[in-house]
Amino acid sequence: MDDTLQRLLDTELRAEKIAKQSEAELDRIIKEAMASAQADAERFETNIPALYASFVEKAEVRAEQAIADMKRRYDERHVQLRARAEQAEIGVLEAAFSFIIDSTSDSGKTRS
Repeated sequence: MDDTLQRLLDTELRAEKIAKQSEAELDRIIKEAMASAQADAERFETNIPALYASFVEKAEVRAEQAIADMKRRYDERHVQLRARAEQAEIGVLEAAFSFIIDSTSDSGKTRS
């Protein structure tokens, strides 16, 4: 009977030792995870200026593209308006010349 009690006591001591080792291992894993998370957060914070610069660079490129597109459309519209103005000018000049010619030919008819 003493042998059985001794084996039970030894088994209990081994179980306590395993439980303490498991608890220590769990603490170690938690500390490693916390340290890893902290290192990741620090790397992220360190990387923020680069991320910001990249974002600003991309925004500037998009803005430059938008400006170039707006300028191109403005130039196209300017060319169209200029062509219309020239056409209108020609039409106005033709009408003015016709009016002048008609009025001079009409005044010559009334004088005779």
